[in-house]
Amino acid sequence: MKAGVRALGVAESYRGSTSTLAGVVVRASRVVDGFVFGSCTVGGSDATAEIADMVDRLGREDVRYLLVSGIAPAWFNVVDLAELHDATGLPVCSITYEESEGLESAIRDAFDDSAVVDDRLSTYRAQPERRPVSVADGTVYVRSVGIDVDRAGEVVRAFTPEGGRPEPLRVARLAASAADAADREQ
Repeated sequence: MKAGVRALGVAESYRGSTSTLAGVVVRASRVVDGFVFGSCTVGGSDATAEIADMVDRLGREDVRYLLVSGIAPAWFNVVDLAELHDATGLPVCSITYEESEGLESAIRDAFDDSAVVDDRLSTYRAQPERRPVSVADGTVYVRSVGIDVDRAGEVVRAFTPEGGRPEPLRVARLAASAADAADREQ
């Protein structure tokens, strides 16, 4: 991959009822090239719209890929990857870091309201299957929309120079945590 290709990584940090989202533009050469921040409701259903808004506010036509840490940030605020792809026009990859049986039972256990459970499960079930991708120091699990499975693996590997987390997501998680900590201190 060319060194100047850019990906926007979005990760979260939360305490209380709001989750801080950070978006970080990183070049394939590992140069950090921009930031954008947002928030979504813990336990809500606004993560997809907020991430799309972050991409819009960033206003960067040079970003080629959108990487999202996880599929259900902010306590099961499930991201609809197809909706995100449609809203941004970017290939979208959701990356998780552990093998699991999925979130269906956890979603059922998390909410008392059956309408909320049904809505979350409907969105969650509509997402593509996770596929394992070998990276520098292990395996991550990738769901992708707007990009074929093999190319998604290439992109994730290209942005993961070491460790088990793509660089745009690693830096975004750090930025979200710092912004969240700064908000709590005020």
